[in-house]
Amino acid sequence: MTGYLLLALLALLIAAPILRETLRRPVDDAARRTAPGATADLSRGATHYRWFGPQDGPVIVCVHGLTTPSYVWHGLAVPLAERGHRVLVYDLYGRGLSDRPTDPQTLDFHVAQLQELLDDQQVTEPFVLFGHSMGGAIATRFAANQPERIRRLVLVTPAGMAVTTDALTRFIIRTPLIGDWLMLAIYPRQHRAYAEAERPLPSSVPGIVDLQQAELDRRGYIPAVLSSMRGVFGSDLESAHRALHRAGTPVLALWGEIDPVIPLSARDTLARWNPDARQEVIPGAGHGVPYNDTDAVMALLPDPL
Repeated sequence: MTGYLLLALLALLIAAPILRETLRRPVDDAARRTAPGATADLSRGATHYRWFGPQDGPVIVCVHGLTTPSYVWHGLAVPLAERGHRVLVYDLYGRGLSDRPTDPQTLDFHVAQLQELLDDQQVTEPFVLFGHSMGGAIATRFAANQPERIRRLVLVTPAGMAVTTDALTRFIIRTPLIGDWLMLAIYPRQHRAYAEAERPLPSSVPGIVDLQQAELDRRGYIPAVLSSMRGVFGSDLESAHRALHRAGTPVLALWGEIDPVIPLSARDTLARWNPDARQEVIPGAGHGVPYNDTDAVMALLPDPL
């Protein structure tokens, strides 16, 4: 009897993270109904987006990172709109209020979503493209593919050159099934702790720690994060950055001096790939530069962009 009980307990332990994921609330039209912004029906599902600023202003498009949806940009979007820009922010698939398709979330997958949203919103004129963290990798690939559309590329603590990961994360990324289970089992605690560490920091986005932690309550968020880790981490962006250098696309890269996610050594890599890129280090800044160091970012942006 004891053996059966132990087997039952083991089965329950194995099933618990999967069961918790299935019980999380889905993102659907009801969840979007009361949220600011709107939804575009794209080829892989609904994409939630929001515009800031005057309709006739020069366009800025912002791409968020691996774990924090488009509200990461709200603190910057407001002062940029006050400068007269029209700012578009949106949720990557699997985050925020966008749908949760099961396609592998490669760099090309994310670039396709951006392209389709621009088509849907009829953004035809050249625009300024911002990318934070993983969004920096997405923005870089998009800009290199279509440099004629980009007036300036602004990379904020961007991925694509280096990223700090521990041994367990690397195991999860490269190990199917077991890695998926481990992600469901341990990532929620890690994500909550990482967000909680930022609570004492100033933020231009009210309640951002609670917003980040609330993402864990939505079904499909954790699998999407893992899919992007597998599909985007390790992507070779050297050719993209060198192509931007050849095209003469203005690039501004902003780094956090004590960023625990993207090491400052990535700045040297970018300098080799694109010697013309303007690079600035924000003293004392971590990874959450768009919302923790908004004033510093605004001070470093050219006016006009």
